[in-house]
Amino acid sequence: MHCNNFQSAPTSRRDMLRRCSMGFGGIAMSALASQQPALAGIKSPLAPKAPHFSAKAKNVIFLYMDGGPSHVDTFDYKPMLEKYHGEDPRTAIGELAPTQFDNIGKVFKSQWDFKQRGDSGHWVSDLFPHIAEKEVIDEIAMIKSMTSKFPEHTAANYFLHSGSGFQGRPSMGAWFGYGLGTENQNLPGFVVLNGGLIPPGGLDCFGSGFLPAAYQGSIFLPQDQPIANIKPLEQETKLQTNKLDLLRQLDGESLSKGYDPQVEAAIQNYETAFKMQTAVPDLMDLKGEPDSVKKMYGLDDEFEGTKTFGLQCLLARRLVERGVRFIELTCPKVGGDRWDQHGNLVEGHNNNCKTVDQPIAALIKDLKRSGLLESTLVVWGGEFGRTPFAQGSNGRDHNPWGFTMWMAGGGVKGGASVGQTDDFGYKAVQDRWEMHDLHATMLHLLGVDHEKSTFRFSGRDMRLTDVHGHIMHQILA
Repeated sequence: MHCNNFQSAPTSRRDMLRRCSMGFGGIAMSALASQQPALAGIKSPLAPKAPHFSAKAKNVIFLYMDGGPSHVDTFDYKPMLEKYHGEDPRTAIGELAPTQFDNIGKVFKSQWDFKQRGDSGHWVSDLFPHIAEKEVIDEIAMIKSMTSKFPEHTAANYFLHSGSGFQGRPSMGAWFGYGLGTENQNLPGFVVLNGGLIPPGGLDCFGSGFLPAAYQGSIFLPQDQPIANIKPLEQETKLQTNKLDLLRQLDGESLSKGYDPQVEAAIQNYETAFKMQTAVPDLMDLKGEPDSVKKMYGLDDEFEGTKTFGLQCLLARRLVERGVRFIELTCPKVGGDRWDQHGNLVEGHNNNCKTVDQPIAALIKDLKRSGLLESTLVVWGGEFGRTPFAQGSNGRDHNPWGFTMWMAGGGVKGGASVGQTDDFGYKAVQDRWEMHDLHATMLHLLGVDHEKSTFRFSGRDMRLTDVHGHIMHQILA
């Protein structure tokens, strides 16, 4: 029985807030969704972004010489090594810092002849006859006073790649993608062309760290199937598309329950992988490349290392043509241990130089011919150098106190040289640079202020250069 005179008590403010709280949450969620790319259909995190200022370069090719090339046998000529060859380095050089293996032999002169090359007059040893050509060497700016904080491969590789000697920080390739995006949405922004050797430190050398996973390096092998499982799982395009649509739907339902950066990254990676199923075969198809170009890169060479690295360099040029932001090349296995010649220096460096010399020279010539060198920054180097005295009788130990790297292309003053080591090539004594300075200069050439390119993590605005970094203005055009 109902009483028509009954009236419910007025809703109190407390009851109203309690009953509508979930509604308020929904309103807040809608507002958040409008700010999140994966929820609102906003452009990809890899979409091109405007630089801080006018850029000289648009792309980077990093020729990573894993293991530590000997600067005193390649680009840093030291006559004093000849004068004091075979003497006790403590007498000739003075006090020595501890080395990685603490097996100190005699002062060890270079086993190759040096000559000044091109109009620049850069000293280059006979190990690099192709890079020594005027057309190539005069495009190069030498940095002869690089240093590292770490004498051991793993930490030094992390330092070279991420600006930190510890595992888990974003690689520089990831930072470039984060700061600038990439011009080709069908390929990753950071591609690693793996010649067959993963460096000490593993894949974390190419990782995204605390940055979103979309920025991590994608590992390509220079062969017919460069990426595992990149081919469609279904023969019919419609079936493959339906599967991907289902994945998007499931991921979207997860996101609708709350924003999760890991889910967003998974969605982005699925999308990129789907697009790569057509982009990668096109990249690898060299039928349109003239035979003269293939020969220039050494693809017909009898030495397997030259063929492998030649293909990597050619693919690097093709990736630049397709707008990929950052391309890193690693070394093939050619006997010995990378550039890490603790013994058998002559055999090891001969093999490594034969592997990379012709392909690198071809890359610079090819980029120059096509007009891409002006907008492509090419960087060469390893994690440290080698000692000017022997380890044992015929090797060299790690030397983080002074070594050589070089740059060419986008915004670099060809023929320039900055810094120097002492008379024995042991320690940097003029314009001492470290990896933070290298990274700051690379970012600057691509129009990014390294102090403003930050990512909020663990309560701090993180940078590739941490709280360091100075631009090497002496090598800027």
